[in-house]
Amino acid sequence: MAARLSKQLGEELLIVTVGKGRLSADEILEAKHQGMSEGEALEILSREILSDAKKHARSAGASAIRVLACVGDPAELILDVARRERVDMLIVGRRGRGRLAGLLLGSVSQKMASLAPCSVVLVP
Repeated sequence: MAARLSKQLGEELLIVTVGKGRLSADEILEAKHQGMSEGEALEILSREILSDAKKHARSAGASAIRVLACVGDPAELILDVARRERVDMLIVGRRGRGRLAGLLLGSVSQKMASLAPCSVVLVP
């Protein structure tokens, strides 16, 4: 949806991924097996995610695309990027945790919809 809007509006698309900052036990073992540190493995994983997203956006018609990888709290970091970059709109996927967990813990999309300095579109 973001790529199609970018194409239709003739605007730049900024794709952001936010990592949790650590790998699972299996991912750590695989990184060590490949001779990489955890940090190197996280960087490679982020690059792969962004590369795939950029390819997908290009195939959907977006032409001006930038990518950004961050590590930390997703809602906080995306909101910081939105403020710093003065974005016009955030397009965010929502990934359900279930009603109770979402209610107790909140969700990234809920936080962004409540606190963003711009319009937020939630995509199921």
